[in-house]
Amino acid sequence: MPTEQQFLPDDAPADDAAAAPRRGRPGYDRETLLSVCVEVFNRYGYDATSMGTLSRHLGISKSAIYHHVESKEAILGQALDRALDALEAVFSEVLANGSGPVNKLEQILDGSVRVLVAQMPYVTLLLRLRGNSEVEEAALQRRRHLTHTVEDLVRQAQERGELRTDISGKSAPRLMLGMVNSIVDWYQPGRSGTVDQLADTVVTMVFAGLRA
Repeated sequence: MPTEQQFLPDDAPADDAAAAPRRGRPGYDRETLLSVCVEVFNRYGYDATSMGTLSRHLGISKSAIYHHVESKEAILGQALDRALDALEAVFSEVLANGSGPVNKLEQILDGSVRVLVAQMPYVTLLLRLRGNSEVEEAALQRRRHLTHTVEDLVRQAQERGELRTDISGKSAPRLMLGMVNSIVDWYQPGRSGTVDQLADTVVTMVFAGLRA
């Protein structure tokens, strides 16, 4: 489930997190504020980033940041939801179709690559979590659930004789997802091929070695 931290409306009391979002102070709407904060988290690390650091990069005072958001952890929660909601949507759509386990795995890898490219700063932040807070641990639990889903599909495919059984059903899913996750370290839009080419390459490389 998505985390509950919310951006606060500009004129709302601190306990009115459910109010409808509005534009923040001049120059920063909610989307821009979140984007800059995620960039700073990825540059310095979430734990090492203080509200003072965010203040300097945003060019507004710390009190102005609190006028926009409830806490640093609230910003993190919103950013992680952005990545996880998109990934979970891919998994949900694929699992709902009637294809076999191998086709589902191919579609999940393809969709995950596309989410990673589209939401790269947010997925990068997700991949660097250490589980040092309740928000982080909740996000890691959601990520583990996705990994377990891939494990189940690999096991089903092996039982049906569609994937090699001499490859560990525990290691293979993590290596598959690890290949996708590594994209954040080197992919440059416009310089590393199109997202279609990237997704096709990942799927082809993975299943060329796994098919029975």
